[in-house]
Amino acid sequence: MKKLYFILIVIFPLLTFSQSKKITLTEAISIAQKKSPDYKISLNRNQSNYWRFRNYKAGFLPQFKLNATLPAYSNAVIRQTNDAGQDIFVNQNQLVIDGGLSISQRVPYTGGTLSVFSNLERVELFGLADNIQYSVIPFSLSYSQNSILYNEFKWDKKIEPLIYEESQREFIENMESISVNTARRYFELLKAQMQLEIAEVNLLNQDTLYKISKGRFKMGKIAENELLQMELTLLNSKNNVTTNTVEVKRTSQNLARYLELDTENIELDIPEELPLFDVSVDKALSEAQSNRKAVIEFRRKRLEAEKEVAFQKGNNRLQLGIRANFGVSQNGENFNNLFDNFNKQQNVSVSLGIPLFDWGVSKSRRKMAEANLDLTENNINQDKQEFEQEIYLHVLNWSSQRDFLYTSQKAKEVATKRYDISRKRYVLGKISITDLNIALRERDNAVLKYLNSLEDFWRDYYVLRQLTLYDFINDKKIEVDDILFD
Repeated sequence: MKKLYFILIVIFPLLTFSQSKKITLTEAISIAQKKSPDYKISLNRNQSNYWRFRNYKAGFLPQFKLNATLPAYSNAVIRQTNDAGQDIFVNQNQLVIDGGLSISQRVPYTGGTLSVFSNLERVELFGLADNIQYSVIPFSLSYSQNSILYNEFKWDKKIEPLIYEESQREFIENMESISVNTARRYFELLKAQMQLEIAEVNLLNQDTLYKISKGRFKMGKIAENELLQMELTLLNSKNNVTTNTVEVKRTSQNLARYLELDTENIELDIPEELPLFDVSVDKALSEAQSNRKAVIEFRRKRLEAEKEVAFQKGNNRLQLGIRANFGVSQNGENFNNLFDNFNKQQNVSVSLGIPLFDWGVSKSRRKMAEANLDLTENNINQDKQEFEQEIYLHVLNWSSQRDFLYTSQKAKEVATKRYDISRKRYVLGKISITDLNIALRERDNAVLKYLNSLEDFWRDYYVLRQLTLYDFINDKKIEVDDILFD
């Protein structure tokens, strides 16, 4: 039994340690950008936008299409109009088989569609006079355009690439947002672990000091009030250990689920080694204006508003369309003679629509589009100002974070040293329990403020990356490939 107890004491801590996972802040961010729920959502959106752009590009390539009826049988009485203009009813009993091949191509320079069509049809009649008829259109070239005053393809050619580029930059911004969220979860757990460690050390110290205080009380060197104060401090230390243990469990689960780790026993590294670089406002603004999604979004919104104005002007004042077709055809009972002496198929039509009196509908639509364009311009100008102000203020705030961090680090060292001295002086009986508790409280607050400053520094750095899409540590622009294939 003693051997089994010894094995459990020795082996169990080793198993627990082997199951723990030690990660740094950079490693946590790298994992989150490949496994977190936010990454999967961003990747799905990015893929959707990618296939939208591929669909747009494919729309300007030749489209091949095969149409076939295999077969179509009809046996019914139908109404027909004869040469004399009279409606007569005839019995139709026939089998139709046909097939056609078409090729269509959008013409972006004009806004129309050019197509080539070929078709073969076989009609077999049943009844008193069974026979077979063939019809063939070996070649038919046609062009159609709804309006020659408005070219939708021209506008799509300007807008769709911007939408795709905007989605690419949005994906990078979302990845940097994941960095910010990961840093927040990382430091939540780190602070909880540090506070638990401090609480456990405090508990050991308070337990020792309480035992010393009891000895002093028995010797009559301290009053009962001071002993009770020490006991209360010990009880509070026990409560702090319990509270911080629960907080470590909560924050470790939060980080483990976000990173999809197979363990909640996580050891975190304190990222105290700070990168040495400075960020100027001009540099941050320049990179943000070159890299951010918002810059592309401004251009895209303006073009969409201009497109709506062009649409209303091109379709509400005058509607002018064109249809043209050139081809040949033939029909007959002998299949071998279908390709001789073709019949011509040629037609051209121009459609014209002029609103003579529409109670101001066309004018109101055009004015609404123009007013929306002016509103879009004003909103863009305001968004640009807010965009630049946000970056300006954040750069100034981040630049001050390094100074705050150095100050809080020094304060932590001073407070820790002061507490160590105060604890030794209390043991020697040179200070009261009140002075010792003040030193302890200031030491704990200084450690917490230092961790908060460290969190602010790194979180603000990743926010700065998100605002500029620029890696200031490696001095390079953040690309999609850097995230997907890192």
